[in-house]
Amino acid sequence: MTEITTMHYLVVAAALFIIGTIGVLTRRNVVIILMSIELILNAVNLNLVAFSRLWGLHGQVFAIFVITDAAAEAAVGLGIIIAFFRNKETVNVDEVDLLKW
Repeated sequence: MTEITTMHYLVVAAALFIIGTIGVLTRRNVVIILMSIELILNAVNLNLVAFSRLWGLHGQVFAIFVITDAAAEAAVGLGIIIAFFRNKETVNVDEVDLLKW
């Protein structure tokens, strides 16, 4: 039986980060973009916890802060999306021009 090493965690985190980056860069739906940002933040959390396994508890503390920040970002982002959808009836990024003259 093989042991799961830090490299395994880093490979999974890199895959999550790449999938999230591709989602942010290629999608036009704001909800999909927010979910992709959450994937990127979870990849960072996985890296923090993997390195915390090697070097101490500080990575887990930072991961808690990142999770808290992600929850706040999701709440504020979804509130903005709901307000935007009620105003424009779309969640397409190309339609976001509320601040233009």
